[in-house]
Amino acid sequence: MSQQNKIEVRPETLRPFPEWEPPSPDEIRQVFVLAGERRGLKKLTGAQVADLVGASSTGAGVGKGSRTVRKWVGGESRIPYGAWAILCHEAGFGLIWRSEGLEKDPSGSGSGNPEI
Repeated sequence: MSQQNKIEVRPETLRPFPEWEPPSPDEIRQVFVLAGERRGLKKLTGAQVADLVGASSTGAGVGKGSRTVRKWVGGESRIPYGAWAILCHEAGFGLIWRSEGLEKDPSGSGSGNPEI
């Protein structure tokens, strides 16, 4: 992804649930790209995201799960915090559900925009 097309993920979206602000559709798509790049892909597909976060009803990457993900990136429905937290961890943002002062992510990745 070229630098000019890169969307910054706002810090407010990378907080524990009580302080969390839901991400925009553009931020959700950006996290799909970052998580995919960490797996050696261009981006995660809707089916891959559905399987990863448990939104796939069959576990096979087809059906309701993919539609659910399309609603998140289309702005039709809000992504649940748990699904967002899993995706952020996969994208390299660390354990966003942890409050300050708790044990840090053992991988040391912390939070904030990951270096790719």
